[in-house]
Amino acid sequence: MDQIRITNLEVFGHHGVYKEENVLGQKFLVTVILYADLSKASGNDDLSRSVNYGEVCHFIKREVEKYTFKLIETLTEHLAREILIHFPLIEKVNLEVKKPWAPILLPIETVSVVMEREWHRVYLSIGSNLGDKEKNLKTAVELLKADNLCKVANVSNFIVTAPVGGVEQDDFLNGALEIQTLRTPFELLELIHEIEAKLKRERIIHWGPRTIDLDILYYDEIVINTENLIIPHPEIKNREFVLKPLYEIAPDYIHPIYKATTYQLLQDLI
Repeated sequence: MDQIRITNLEVFGHHGVYKEENVLGQKFLVTVILYADLSKASGNDDLSRSVNYGEVCHFIKREVEKYTFKLIETLTEHLAREILIHFPLIEKVNLEVKKPWAPILLPIETVSVVMEREWHRVYLSIGSNLGDKEKNLKTAVELLKADNLCKVANVSNFIVTAPVGGVEQDDFLNGALEIQTLRTPFELLELIHEIEAKLKRERIIHWGPRTIDLDILYYDEIVINTENLIIPHPEIKNREFVLKPLYEIAPDYIHPIYKATTYQLLQDLI
């Protein structure tokens, strides 16, 4: 991926553990690598299709001056995420914040924190079989859009499917979503639980009726297996109501364990 590099941008801020640092302030040096597709900009000599690094520099300066953090770790995380949120063409950042006046009472050139952050591609399944099903699904999508660490990239059509699990209940309305997120998998799971709570999801009967059901199917190509979160979702290959809407928006996505596309998994099931 193409890169724009900004090296040792000098800014002044009031970040630090000690009161004197918060009152008097000090110099910080920020180095950032911006990852983006610059082919359209270079091919047409068009600034509007590139990242204006001057604007990025002034944005960093304003953010450093606007807040007071105790840790440069927090400042680095804040800058990385805010750059990704405010500059849509940037897909990933590598950011270093140096603190040349670190108060450690020893000769030192600088102390720094380096972080790399990027937009992650995630696929979700979504379903409802209580109340106004379509409204529930659309509300959940809007709540995802309202989170500044998430961008909804694609939404499938909603399909009616019969319930599974042996519990007598109404049919489901199901769909699939593609989102981009700056949240970690566990942070995203927390957001999903918050959305389900807002839509009054109750976990009373296993496989029972629900106002909303959101599941993480894939998160990039990572594999997670913990008590609270398993990615890829372990039931993907067994659920036609998941694979059909997922096929609509990601037919060629390859399952990181089975090494099969959505299309192939669906064909195996039907």
